[in-house]
Amino acid sequence: MVPKLSQNRANPRSAGPFRVEHPAGGYKKLFETVEELSSPVTAHVTGRIPTWLRGSLLRCGPGLFEVGAEPFYHLFDGQALLHKFDFKEGHVTYHRRFVRTDAYVRAMTEKRIVITEFGTYAYPDPCKNIFSRFFSYFKGVEVTDNALVNVYPVGEDYYACTETNFITKINPDTLETIKQVDLCKYVSVNGATAHPHIENDGTVYNIGNCFGKNFALAYNIIRIPPLQAGQSIPASDFGLTSNYIVFVETPVKINLLKFLSSWSLWGANYMDCFESNETMGVWLHVAEKKKGRLLNIKYRTSAFNLFHHINTYEDNGFLIVDLCTWKGFEFVYNYLYLANLRANWDEVKRQAEKAPQPEARRYVLPLNIDKADTGKNLVTLPYTTATATLRSDETIWLEPEVIFSGPRHAFEFPQINYKKYGGKPYTYTYGLGLNHFVPDRLCKLNVKTKETWVWQEPDSYPSEPIFVSHPDALEEDDGVVLSIVISPGAGPKPAYLLILNAKDMSEVARAEVEVNIPVTFHGLFKRA
Repeated sequence: MVPKLSQNRANPRSAGPFRVEHPAGGYKKLFETVEELSSPVTAHVTGRIPTWLRGSLLRCGPGLFEVGAEPFYHLFDGQALLHKFDFKEGHVTYHRRFVRTDAYVRAMTEKRIVITEFGTYAYPDPCKNIFSRFFSYFKGVEVTDNALVNVYPVGEDYYACTETNFITKINPDTLETIKQVDLCKYVSVNGATAHPHIENDGTVYNIGNCFGKNFALAYNIIRIPPLQAGQSIPASDFGLTSNYIVFVETPVKINLLKFLSSWSLWGANYMDCFESNETMGVWLHVAEKKKGRLLNIKYRTSAFNLFHHINTYEDNGFLIVDLCTWKGFEFVYNYLYLANLRANWDEVKRQAEKAPQPEARRYVLPLNIDKADTGKNLVTLPYTTATATLRSDETIWLEPEVIFSGPRHAFEFPQINYKKYGGKPYTYTYGLGLNHFVPDRLCKLNVKTKETWVWQEPDSYPSEPIFVSHPDALEEDDGVVLSIVISPGAGPKPAYLLILNAKDMSEVARAEVEVNIPVTFHGLFKRA
């Protein structure tokens, strides 16, 4: 099959040449249970693996979508499966193992869903008598440790994580589970994002949540000093520069009273406890990185959902914040139930038509405010159309510059040359293209010119692109892009690791395996 490569310098609101239909429904294979492997399997390589590419691609995602006859209902419910593609002297092997979390081990032991997941409630053990089942409702919330979202380093150790207070230490070589770690024992948080920033010296920054006054939700900045010099990895839940941390507060929040009371009493799941404020819009908060002090500047804009930052940097008294947004206040996760994602193509499109629409945006936040400029646009940078208007109530109203937009086509799971350009001015970002929520292309975007490059093949479904810089790189995009692709209609090898030239998104090589690989969310390349 010849891949579709295209280049587009059109208006960023144009979807370009990406529109592809999927009537065969091959994307459903992304959401099928698979077995783990007892040992690594050798991949069949076509093309030529770069000799400098040595190390492992580690990825996380759901791999078990039901336990016995009990199904999981939401995309973020399936039990965590770790994947590894290992590169050594031009050869590639593939391995995968389930993370032995409490949620997984107890489910396997009791042959049922034991711990409530994001969109699936765990019912009490039917073997218990009526009295023990009744009292089990009053034990309080048992939080999942299902580490299916990401894997990241802390010093020389590696952890799989979700967005609760539990992270799971794993062996990146064997994929064995080592131990569960409860963040509550070290910092005052009830949960933390699955997308920390890891700086070049190994310092870890993350954002967690805790209970504030009157059960209001409060946010804490977490900083883990470097244990040893570590590798940097891309992050995406908040913005980080040399001097500032940017946190975006969207209209979607967990109702804590509902979370604590109704779940314990009548059995809700996490999704049941989310609420959306139709009137608040979005608030952006900026803190000084070194002092941890929140700036007393109130940035406001219209409502959107946000799951991934592209990059944030400083420029002449401004913060430039590039985001993957979904327009409106309705929670996008409402459309990510497995029943929707596994539906026939026409139904998938029908649901996506109702959902918030995606748009990659640039916001510009002025740091120096003069009340004399009330009513004026404070943005003076010549290269952006984004505006920031000081209002009479001393809030700053932000309007974005659109850097990518297409009807029902998202630029998501963004990656950059993070080691050299994270928190700094940059030119290129790589993203996973979602066509009505179906991942069917890989994109490179020039955030300055809005020029795009696209890799796409019929009935092929890639994962988040991981940029790996050439060790002797001279330019920002010197390197390769790695992505796991499933292609269920292509013959006996239904999945492969794809290696693209990061400059023009042309294929360098692929490493095919004879097993299906379900959806993965995030990961990293660990250099040898």
